[in-house]
Amino acid sequence: MNDGGGRQFGPLGTTLVIIPTYNEVENIRAIVRRVRAAVPEAHVLVADDNSPDGTGKHADELSSEDDHVHVLHRKGKEGLGAAYLAGFQWGIEHDYGVLVEMDADGSHRPEELPRLLTALKGADLVLGSRWVPGGRVVNWPKSREFISRGGSLYSRVLLDVPIRDVTGGYRAFRRETLEGLGLDGVASQGYCFQVDLARRAVKAGYHVVEVPITFVERELGDSKMSRDIFVEALWRVTTWGVGERAGRILGRKSP
Repeated sequence: MNDGGGRQFGPLGTTLVIIPTYNEVENIRAIVRRVRAAVPEAHVLVADDNSPDGTGKHADELSSEDDHVHVLHRKGKEGLGAAYLAGFQWGIEHDYGVLVEMDADGSHRPEELPRLLTALKGADLVLGSRWVPGGRVVNWPKSREFISRGGSLYSRVLLDVPIRDVTGGYRAFRRETLEGLGLDGVASQGYCFQVDLARRAVKAGYHVVEVPITFVERELGDSKMSRDIFVEALWRVTTWGVGERAGRILGRKSP
C-alpha cells in the first residue's frame, strides 16, 4: 500500500455518506438513523433509482425530519456505480470534504464509520476491508466467501494493486481524491466500479489505507448481486490486466 511519503494531509471537512437505493424500503429508515447516531455531524445522501417499492418516498420523509438527510431522485435503475457517480457529483457540487460509500442493507455497519474517518486523516482513500487481519464476514456460506476472496485475489494479482479487498464497497474518499481520479471514464456497472476506482487510486499514487470491518449479510430485502454482474467484473478485470501488461511490453519495445 502507498505509505503517504511523509505528506501532511489537510483537514477533512464535512462528511457526506452516500447510500444508493433500489427497493430498500425495509432498510432505509434504520440505516439512515444508524448513520446519524454513529456520526452525528455527517450528512446523508440517499440516491434512489426510482424504487417502485416507495423507498424514495420514505427517504423524503426522513429528509423532512432531519436537515442532515438529503435525497437524490434518479430516473431509473442504472446500477450501483452510476448512482455513486451521481452522488459524488452532488457532494462535490455542495462542497463536502469527505464522500463515503455505504450500502443500504446494513452490511456496512455505520458504527464502524468513525474508524474509517479517523484513518482518512492520514490518507487519500480508506477502504473498509473484510480480508485484512481483524476483518470478517457474518452469515456468509463458505462458497460465497471463497468467491469473494478469490475475486479480490484475482484482481489484486492481475491489476498489480496491493489491496486485499479490492471489490469492497465501504469506502471514504477525500474530495480531492475523487476530483483527481477522472470519474468520467470510470466503469459504472456492478462491482467493476469498485475495482476501477481502487486501481485508479493506486496507479495515481494516492495513499490508500485498508481498515478491518465486519461485513454482515443483509437480513431484509433482496441482494442485487447476480451472475451477470460477477461475469462482467471478471471479464473487465481480465481486459484491464491484459491491456496493461501488453502496454508495458510494447512500451519497452518502443524506441
